[in-house]
Amino acid sequence: MTQRDLKIKNCKFERVEDFKYLGVILNEDNNNHTDFANKTYFMLRNFFKNKNTSKKLKLRPKNTTINKTLTYASETGTLTETDRKQMNIFERKMYRRILAPVYDNEK
Repeated sequence: MTQRDLKIKNCKFERVEDFKYLGVILNEDNNNHTDFANKTYFMLRNFFKNKNTSKKLKLRPKNTTINKTLTYASETGTLTETDRKQMNIFERKMYRRILAPVYDNEK
């Protein structure tokens, strides 16, 4: 047993450099929780850019797939105030991309 390993009662846990969690390879450098959700958005960006798709339909994958990816990614570490702000910024960015800008003076 090395000094980096953890032993609790009779169970020994080996410390590893990286591991796979919910389909994503994580390591101690993964501190940006929005990266995984951003990658998911970019996989779906053609769908979101399609002008013939309704906004209501575009919100479905955002609310199901992207939000779940964001929350799963945040389970992998401690959320700081900065992380929470980044997540809020990411969510607002998603709404702007999906819903497009609204102008008050449109006729």
